[in-house]
This record gives sequence, structure tokens and C-alpha cells, in this order.
Amino acid sequence: MAHPNGTALPDIPNAAQARAWNGYEGTHWADHQDRWDAVNGGFNAPLLDAAAIAPADRVLDVGCGAGATTRLAARRAADGHARGVDLSAPMLAGARAAAAREGLTNTTFEQGDAQVHAFPADGFDVAISRYGVMFFADPVAAFANIGRALRPGGRLAFVCGSPADRSEWFQALAALRPHVPLDGFGAPGAPGVFSLADPDRVREVLSAAGFAGTTVTPVTAPGTWGRDAGDAAAFLLGSGPGRHLLERAAPQSRDRARAALTEALRPYEDGGAVRLRGAGWLVTAVRPPAPGR
Repeated sequence: MAHPNGTALPDIPNAAQARAWNGYEGTHWADHQDRWDAVNGGFNAPLLDAAAIAPADRVLDVGCGAGATTRLAARRAADGHARGVDLSAPMLAGARAAAAREGLTNTTFEQGDAQVHAFPADGFDVAISRYGVMFFADPVAAFANIGRALRPGGRLAFVCGSPADRSEWFQALAALRPHVPLDGFGAPGAPGVFSLADPDRVREVLSAAGFAGTTVTPVTAPGTWGRDAGDAAAFLLGSGPGRHLLERAAPQSRDRARAALTEALRPYEDGGAVRLRGAGWLVTAVRPPAPGR
């Protein structure tokens, strides 16, 4: 398969995700990376604090997207290195450009599927991810591959989606129900935002992948979705999931859906911005130390 700029991608298990993140989904994120960081940036500090990055650490950022968390990790690992890996060529182009603008010399970015990517064995002290680990076709295999990339005793910290109804942006989407089929949207299941929403599933996956000491802690953060309700509704419905939902609606219902979502978002307007609380799980785990250590 190939992504839109013509670069060949290998035959990978997460081919559907690769098509999405090198197609509309990835292009939308790349074109709106500042806005997506405004949505999710409130999770950066909890994630990086949990990762406990030391100045000389080697950091792996899984599903790094446009690289905001990679660049932050690189600053904490000022004498080390931060490597971001993602499926999306458009987003990685933005990540590299941002790192260059900021003068960061201890970051690199690679296109790859973390489920099968040939990471250096024992090559990292810590692996992090902000909403980048929910899209694996085989999460146990993926986390096992990430674990092999960590040194014995290495740390894993990530934020993933928790039950959908904990997030205000999802609650607002309920306004679409009279106009758009929402059946199944937000339910844990196939690879997607809510695939790890069940904390028992998180523990089960990480244990099967060889990690120990797993903790799963609820975390919330406000996100800025737009200037006003109309702008936020357009942004939500222009995202990959929003676009998918609108495509399920009859053409004559789409304008009504946009209007309904705009009205649902008006109570969240505050001082020139629409702010919605997002919710996730903050997960930590450790690759067990080598025997005898």
C-alpha cells in the first residue's frame, strides 16, 4: 500500500489504520495540529510526570502524531534523546518541522507501525503515548513489541480513552442522535479511541504483553475545541470520527445535525472559547527487571 505522497508502506497488521492516518484522518490532524494540541494538551503534564523522565533517558513516543509530546519529552531528557514513531506521514512532517523550528537536536521521528516496528532491543528507558495506543489490531503483540524495546526495568506511561460518557465532547455528540445513527459509537471494541476503555482490559493486555506493576488512574483535563459553538461544531464534525458519523446520515439530515450540535455546545462557550472536559486513563507499567537484579 502507499500513502498519498507516494511513499510505499510495508505490509502491516494495522493496514486500515495506516490508510486512515495517511489519508483524511492524518491530513486533518496535520492541518489542525495546534487545535488538536489545544484539545489534548491538558494531559501532557500528568503523562510526563508519570513517566518520570530523567535528563539522560532515551524516550520512545508511540503514536507521536505531530510530535508535541515527543518535543516535551526531549526537553526533559535534555542529555538523552526522544524518538517519535507514528503511522502518519502527514503528521510526522509536521512533527519534524516543529522540532526544527524549536531548535531541538535530540529528537528523531520515524514512520512505522509500533506493533511490528523493528525497535532496538533494550533501546529505551521509558515509553510514552498520549492517545496513540488504542489503534492496534493486536494490542498484546504491540505492547510486547514496545516492551522488548525497553531496557529491563524500563517504564511505560500512556493516556488512553476511558468510557466515552466521561468526556463532555462525547456527551455533546448525543445531540446528533435524532439526525445521525450513533449505534455502537463510543463502545469499547475494535481498534479505536475506546478500545482500552475497560481498565480490566488494560491490565489484561499489559500482563499478557509481559509488563508488571500496572496502574490505571482516571485523569481529566479541559480542552479548547473552538472560538465559539459554531466553530467547535465544525471542527468536531470535520474530524475523522465526526466525518464518519455525518456520512452515516441522510444528506437532508446533515445540516440539522450540525445545527443541533452547535446548540448543544453553546453552554460551553466561555470567554471566546469552547472548553470541554476530556477524560482518559493514565496508565503506568514496568518491564520487569532481569532475573537476579
